[in-house]
Amino acid sequence: MKTNDVIFQTATKVIVFIIILYSLHLFFSGHYTPGGGFIGGLMTAGALVLLLLAFDIKTVVNTLQLDYIKLTATGLLIAVLTGIGSFFFKVPFLTHTFSYVELPFLGETALATAVLFDLGVYLVVIGVTMTIIQTIGETE
Repeated sequence: MKTNDVIFQTATKVIVFIIILYSLHLFFSGHYTPGGGFIGGLMTAGALVLLLLAFDIKTVVNTLQLDYIKLTATGLLIAVLTGIGSFFFKVPFLTHTFSYVELPFLGETALATAVLFDLGVYLVVIGVTMTIIQTIGETE
């Protein structure tokens, strides 16, 4: 017998959107205030777990079609390459730099190489967390 979770599923769609927006805010504001790739990744993984609770695993896997192991590997590659990139400029491993760029609609914006490292951490946290949770969920 399948339960009718229409209200829960409808609310989840809205709440997941809000959680992911907030996780992106934490991700991008993490260089000047508390936040960054780790907590942003955990928030995104939490939103995906909420989807798993509201819908079944098969529905979420078919809808998102993400391979979390490849996502983890991509994030790890980005983080390591960000660190190795500093060797080309003869500075210590993971030394970051920044510059100011004029972007349309945003004006003068600081672009930092730390954002690339945080992107790697963000992807690794999502990938590892979701791999563990889906593995636990599939065994039951």
